[in-house]
Amino acid sequence: MAKIDLKKIPKPLRIAIAIVPSLLFIILFGYFAILPKHKQIKTLKEEIVAQENEIRKSQSMADKLDELKAENEKLKARLEELAKQLPEEKEISVLLSQVSNLSVQSGLNILSWRPSSKRDHPSKIVYEVPVSVDLVGSYHSLGEFFSALTKLDRIVNITDIRLAGPRPKGDKAELNISFSALTFIAATQGGLVAK
Repeated sequence: MAKIDLKKIPKPLRIAIAIVPSLLFIILFGYFAILPKHKQIKTLKEEIVAQENEIRKSQSMADKLDELKAENEKLKARLEELAKQLPEEKEISVLLSQVSNLSVQSGLNILSWRPSSKRDHPSKIVYEVPVSVDLVGSYHSLGEFFSALTKLDRIVNITDIRLAGPRPKGDKAELNISFSALTFIAATQGGLVAK
């Protein structure tokens, strides 16, 4: 085996022989060992940031949980209150009886009381129950009757009020009164009323 005299090799080549293997080792080590780990670290950091954001979001929602529970209870109470205003079909006769009794208590005489069949409301969550009413009484008695209606827990809309034929009766004028009363019942298919 022949010996190489390093002193005969030009100085720049000796420097290159000394540096090139080290540089090659550093480059290969960096490419195969450090670069993949750097990419992995970057990916893991991105995952950590995403998880921290998710934790903050979840914590924010958890902080609002008590507030949302309280709001839910308020909404349930409001739904129950509204459900009371919409009787079920079996309760409609009781409501109509209450309205009839209120008219008598207010000093009105009932000439006719004609409930019609229930009909669909455009909302599809309730049915309408129209009632045509003819009464005789004073304007003051009619006002008492309407005032009493507002105190009911149920919804009763009065429309098409007609007053006619005033005639004296004592110190008051007696009128022929007609109007349409409209009440509503919960549609069982609509699911509005939760029992």
